[in-house]
Amino acid sequence: MNMLRRVEPYVTYGYPNLKSVRELIYNRGYGKLQKQIIPLTKNCIIEQGLMKHTIICIEDLIHEIFTRDPYLKKANFLWSFKLKEPLGGFKKKSNHYVEGGDRGNRENYINEVIKRMNKIFIDFVTEGFRDHILYFNL
Repeated sequence: MNMLRRVEPYVTYGYPNLKSVRELIYNRGYGKLQKQIIPLTKNCIIEQGLMKHTIICIEDLIHEIFTRDPYLKKANFLWSFKLKEPLGGFKKKSNHYVEGGDRGNRENYINEVIKRMNKIFIDFVTEGFRDHILYFNL
């Protein structure tokens, strides 16, 4: 928590709900397997990387992330999410969220930001292109 306080002026963060975690994993999830970064598109990828931790599918992985399983941190399998600026951009980067700005702890309101950041990707995918975090740099 002390490290989070140090970077608070530069990031926004919060407590994502299950739906947001699921959308991030399905749309932006990558795993590190045999020194390669691979998109999480098939359950066999997760099974190879996390079988010894009894995680065999994407839904198991989502559940373990959401419930903060301590073994998942040791597994070092999940790669960081690459997100772009949210649709509509950030409004006031210099102010804290409680002061009407964008930085700092948003608590449950982080889900709105995740939705706006993920919307860009979903629109990109629906146009027929598939090109291949929770802190967000401001």
